[in-house]
Amino acid sequence: MGMDAIALLKADHKTVETLFRKFEQAGRNAKKLKRKLVDQMVRELAIHAVVEEQIFYPSVRARAHALEDDVLKALEEHHVAKWLLKELENLPPEDERFEAKVKVLTENIRTHVKEEENSLFPQVRKVFSPRELKDMAQALLLAKRTAPTRPHPRAPDTPPGNLVAGAMSAVLDMGKDALRAARRKAKGLSPLPAPRAGKRTRTTRPSQRPSHGIQQQGTGSVEDMAAESSYLM
Repeated sequence: MGMDAIALLKADHKTVETLFRKFEQAGRNAKKLKRKLVDQMVRELAIHAVVEEQIFYPSVRARAHALEDDVLKALEEHHVAKWLLKELENLPPEDERFEAKVKVLTENIRTHVKEEENSLFPQVRKVFSPRELKDMAQALLLAKRTAPTRPHPRAPDTPPGNLVAGAMSAVLDMGKDALRAARRKAKGLSPLPAPRAGKRTRTTRPSQRPSHGIQQQGTGSVEDMAAESSYLM
C-alpha cells in the first residue's frame, strides 16, 4: 500500500541525518566531499521544508486547532534553517565560518526532527485516519515533483502564497541546478543529482475526485492543493 505521510516525512529525516553523519565523519581536509554533502543537504532540506509547508502543516492546522502553536513553531524553525541553507549554498568550504554554519544547521534540524517525531507526529496520527494519511503521502509525493530545490527564506511559507512562490522558484532552481551541474562537469567533478523535472501529473478534475476529509486552509482537499501546485508550473 506504500507509506503514509508520517512515514514519508520520517524517511526524509533519515536521509538528512545520514548526510549529517557523513559530514561529521569526514576528515578536516575533505573539502570537496564536505561541499558535496552540503549541496545534498541544501537540496534535500529545501524540498522537504516546502512540501511540509504546502501540504502537511496546513492540513494539521485545519484539522486540529490545538496543534496550531506546534505548527507555527515548526515554521519558525524552518525559517531559521532556510537562512542557514541560503548562506551555505555558495559558501566555499575553506571559509572559516563554513564548518560552524553546518554545525548550527545540524543542531537546529536535529532538534526540529526530535520535536516532530516525538510530539507532533504522534498527535497527528490521532486526528487523521490511516486512509487520510496515505492520501496525504500521495499529495506530498506530488508536491515534491515541483518543489524548489534551493532555499528561499524570503518566500511565503503558508498557502496560498507559498504555492505560487514555490512554482516560480522551482523553475528558477532547475536552471541554476543545470548550470551548476555543467560547471561541475567542466571541472571534472561528479554531477549533482539531476534536478526534478516539473512534470505535470494527469489528475481528474476536483469535482470528480473523491474527498477523504483532509482539508487545507480555505477550501479544497490536500490532493486538490497539491494538484494546484503542480499545475502552477
